[in-house]
Amino acid sequence: MNQRPNLIPLLLLAAQWPLGWLLGQVLNSYYVQIIVYIGINVILAVSLNLINGITGQFSLGHAGFMATGAYVSAACSLLAWPGLPAPLAVPLSLLTGGLAAAGAGLLVGIPTLRLRGDYLAIATLGFGEIIRVVILNADAVGGARGLSVSPTLGSYGFAVVFTCAIACVLVLWRIVHSPRGKAFTAVREDEIAAAAMGIDTTRYKITAFVVGAFWAGVAGGLFAHFIGYIHTNSFTFLKSIEIVVMVVLGGMGSTSGAILAAVVLTILPEALRDVAEYRMIIYSTLLVVMMLTRPSGLLGRHEITEWRFWRSRTAPSPLAD
Repeated sequence: MNQRPNLIPLLLLAAQWPLGWLLGQVLNSYYVQIIVYIGINVILAVSLNLINGITGQFSLGHAGFMATGAYVSAACSLLAWPGLPAPLAVPLSLLTGGLAAAGAGLLVGIPTLRLRGDYLAIATLGFGEIIRVVILNADAVGGARGLSVSPTLGSYGFAVVFTCAIACVLVLWRIVHSPRGKAFTAVREDEIAAAAMGIDTTRYKITAFVVGAFWAGVAGGLFAHFIGYIHTNSFTFLKSIEIVVMVVLGGMGSTSGAILAAVVLTILPEALRDVAEYRMIIYSTLLVVMMLTRPSGLLGRHEITEWRFWRSRTAPSPLAD
């Protein structure tokens, strides 16, 4: 019985490769690209949810970690091991990009996580802009010209991206729902009380920052190797805001909510292309209405797997006739 939950993720991971081939046969490249963007945004939203939603910090620097992973992984593919075949070069580049982003998260997290609330948001926002400006002025990685990336994921984009997305969700789910993972939630609920109970709050905040940054770096590497060209315009402050909106809309602290919001907010701008001149107005209005009607997000702090959550949605009101 205990092996069944572990078997399901393995089957999901194995299914990505034939499913990617099938989608390439029945869908044109535009729709496949949107689906791949969904996978990348799922990684970004779930990883930021660990920082903002689970641990209760307020980071606006996720685009900076994504940029770090994108450029480091691209530089590794082009310079460090250009002779390696793609099946070896791409995973090594993604891992290196993720580790570089995790290192950046550690360097930023140690001094800034002493701050709280708006001050932490401003500090992480400054970090993201520093990374972007440094890359923009670094000719070694293309500077203002951008950087062409090789090898690209090509027809394997869906399989590679969603394999990483499933791995990200599984790893973060295990972290959050493990006995030690309850300490992250304790830090969010009351940091002073958590410290009084013997929890090393600084350690857990830095751990959340480093793990979230690692997966943001992996997402950046996937983005770079899928598109084949990167520029700092893809990692601006607005990208960080977009990821934060996904976390807030899905529900702060809900992993499945972050996944759902990433899917919705990736598809919605594309679905509104027929009314391009009003697209951003409609998009913004829908977000405002959503926040007014569901201020806790789509799922609040619940998970989609919680039976009590669904039962409360479908059970008749005791006041009903």
